[in-house]
Amino acid sequence: MYLSITALKAKYIETRQRTLDLCSGLQPEDFNLQGADFTSPPKWHLAHTTWFFEEMILKNFAKNYDVFNQNYAFLFNSYYNNLGERVLRKDRGLLSRPYIQNVFTYRNYVDKHLKNLLDIRSDQELIDLVYLGIQHEEQHQELLQTDIKYSLSLNPMNLRIHGDEVPKSTAPKESGWKKMKAGIYDIGHDGTGFCYDNELNRHKVYLESYEISTSLIRNKEYIEFIEAGGYTNFNYWLDDAWAWLKSENIHAPLYWRKKDGQWFHFTLSGLTKVNSDEMLSHISYYEAMAFASWKGCRLPTEFEWEAAADNITWGSKWEWTNSAYLPYPGFSIADGAVGEYNGKFMANQMVLRGASEATTKGHSRKTYRNFFQPNLQWQFTGIRLAK
Repeated sequence: MYLSITALKAKYIETRQRTLDLCSGLQPEDFNLQGADFTSPPKWHLAHTTWFFEEMILKNFAKNYDVFNQNYAFLFNSYYNNLGERVLRKDRGLLSRPYIQNVFTYRNYVDKHLKNLLDIRSDQELIDLVYLGIQHEEQHQELLQTDIKYSLSLNPMNLRIHGDEVPKSTAPKESGWKKMKAGIYDIGHDGTGFCYDNELNRHKVYLESYEISTSLIRNKEYIEFIEAGGYTNFNYWLDDAWAWLKSENIHAPLYWRKKDGQWFHFTLSGLTKVNSDEMLSHISYYEAMAFASWKGCRLPTEFEWEAAADNITWGSKWEWTNSAYLPYPGFSIADGAVGEYNGKFMANQMVLRGASEATTKGHSRKTYRNFFQPNLQWQFTGIRLAK
């Protein structure tokens, strides 16, 4: 058991409230914004995280439970084929109905029934699923922030939603390299506390000696890459990356634009000058690879990253690794809908390690395996080098 029932209830209430707090700067018209097919509207995030508790828990554990609305099982399913049909991801922003107020009512309804359920039942399967639902909502809290930022960035008014950008971090003044010895390292979760199934099973990996940077790349270092012609020299880029760069007309990190010889970027506090000492963010795997090539370095593998994690500072940006998202030895996909959580995405994606300042506190750990397609920039992603 990860938490006592009392602590689990408190964690549930805290998690559900934080999701609402993240939407505090939005107006009703903002809740349906979907700027691209890789994002989701805030309203959908609010409903889907609620759907998880209703669909996975209340329908199966609460006696005589009446669903809030029969249509919501279809409207707010994400990718769980075991649970039936769903709205296409690209069409989530077209759901003008139900109104946002109906979604808030839905959240209150499910919260009430879930808390009542925990008052009368405490079996381990239920507790594990509630905790999984909390972890699931914490994942969506980060996606909620990145999706809001991306969709609002498309508004030419350079909107100001918060007084300060949510994730904002300055790189430490000290930087250098940590030397790691060749040897056999244990990789994966040790079984203590919560983890996702893709972090299992713990296994041994042999690594040659290597060095890994103790800090992430700062904006001023990346500006040097841009000004040195980094986006115009195909020698630094993977072939697939070069094709992406050309087809999408990419010439800088996401949200960056140059005005009167100075770099600016869109943040949730509006359009601001790029701070040269802040850590680089919103970078794709393709760009990270090109930068590393320009520097005469490379990206660490996820195994190198994990082996060195106790010797480096991490948690400000998700860090691209040079590892494809693949199963660990002995991995198996669980039966039913819960088994669709991670395993079926193990193709055409790259692993990121660490966390970002948009990650809910306590949500990540050094064995956590995040994953995205190599062309995506909208998460708070950065670069750590290895050699």
